[in-house]
Amino acid sequence: MSGTRLALRGATVVDGTGSPRYRADVVIAGGRIAEIASPGAPIVADRSIDVAGLVLAPGFIDMHAHSDLALLAEPAHLAKISQGVTLELLGQDGLAYAPVDDATLDDIRRQISGWNGDPEGFDWNWRSVGEYLDRLDSSGIATNACYLVPHGSVRMLVLGYDARVPSADELARMQAMVRTGMAEGAVGISFGLGYTPGMYAATAEITELCRTVGELGGFFAPHHRSYGVGALEAYAEMIDVSRASGCPLHLSHATMNFNVNRGRAGELLALLDAAIAEGCDISLDTYPYLPGSTTLAALLPSWTSAEGPGGVLRLLKDPAACARIREDVEIRGSDGCHRVPMDWSTIQISGVGDPALTPNVGRTIEELSRSSGRPAFEVFRELLIADNLTTAILHLVGHEENVRAIMRHPAHTGGSDGLLVGTRPHPRAWGTFPRYLGHYTRELGVLGLEECVAHLTGNAARRLRLRDRGLIRPGYAADLVAFEAEAIRDTATYESPRQQAAGVEYVFVNGVAALADGRPTGAVAGRALRRAADGLVDEGKP
Repeated sequence: MSGTRLALRGATVVDGTGSPRYRADVVIAGGRIAEIASPGAPIVADRSIDVAGLVLAPGFIDMHAHSDLALLAEPAHLAKISQGVTLELLGQDGLAYAPVDDATLDDIRRQISGWNGDPEGFDWNWRSVGEYLDRLDSSGIATNACYLVPHGSVRMLVLGYDARVPSADELARMQAMVRTGMAEGAVGISFGLGYTPGMYAATAEITELCRTVGELGGFFAPHHRSYGVGALEAYAEMIDVSRASGCPLHLSHATMNFNVNRGRAGELLALLDAAIAEGCDISLDTYPYLPGSTTLAALLPSWTSAEGPGGVLRLLKDPAACARIREDVEIRGSDGCHRVPMDWSTIQISGVGDPALTPNVGRTIEELSRSSGRPAFEVFRELLIADNLTTAILHLVGHEENVRAIMRHPAHTGGSDGLLVGTRPHPRAWGTFPRYLGHYTRELGVLGLEECVAHLTGNAARRLRLRDRGLIRPGYAADLVAFEAEAIRDTATYESPRQQAAGVEYVFVNGVAALADGRPTGAVAGRALRRAADGLVDEGKP
């Protein structure tokens, strides 16, 4: 079987470098690109597929994925395969499932069930980063996957939910856990500085952990402290961390949200360009939509999480605590809502853990308040309690001019930030990459085709330090997508988000067709890609 040669004939190759497209026959063998030949030139192939009229590109790389459980619980993984995604970066926002112990796993499962679900009967048979990556390999997964060590999970193991500076010994323990995770194959570290307990970390703690990661050839991907009031200052802090630690920086879901930041993308880009000109190694990812997506509980002030999820629920039932929470949320601006006083019309319920609460889905807190005659804060509080903190939301706070400006940046990559669970999750989980190529490239001309493909492939591969992926080159892994440039588009909507994209005809993961003639094959040819001793990422275990 490994000797079988498949020829993709007549392809319009867009190779991921940004170079002009060209026509070629591309031969796949043994999971790799064996040959690239001029159309009609003699080639040896056991079978052929006519892809004339289709663009053949490297498989898309989702630089901000929340598929940590979906890859295992739903092996076909149609949401990503149908978009042409062949690699996902997991372990995001400082909160993920390795490394953990029994107690922290329970807390993390509850805290981010609104992101990833909590599948009934699921086998949690790992605790370390290496064991999680082994589980991906042994289970069989649809896409390839890289992993970031989640800072919040590490901090929880050492400090619990304590909002304090770690001692020298505690910081050393955290650094040792990060080193172990990197040795086991992680490509970097993520921070969730808008979530507990990550938001309790001071700049010095972040810098020292990043120094450790940088020495090992990794990078850091922060959900920084604010996307609202103080957003530019929050970006500047991360740049300062990169400068001080020597660790490359990848800005997660880089955007400027809320009315306070309308039209201010240029200020962010000027900040980035100045740092890059100094020699800082910076990249970023965005999703091509206006609303954001998170959990309803994430909007609470951070002090409510001092005793973990159980403590949050107790405070929500305490009248005195609720008075303080309400003032933080509605008057002062909670740190959980980026220091912006709450506008309940921007908070739309997208998913619930308790099926009995499904009638709330698709409605804003303001609408629920008006229809019930109860104050909006009470609706918010009661829903959090009734749904055991698992409610997911859309946050309607984005600005089109900011989205377009940021995606043009040369260091830009694509990241869906897609939540795959809930009744009506954000459509970016199913539509991000076709939306870039259809709406923003073909229809609006914000990016050229070659430029857009480079952002979604080659740019991301460089950040991940992939040894042999992200470009169409002989000898590279055959992670490929063939799509119709004039037809590719997202069909997922806010009302009906789980819709397969149009125009994506073939997807190959390690040379195996996961999508053929627009239909999923059910193949699970992906694998965990691990950081090697030289800092590059390859297929083998370290």
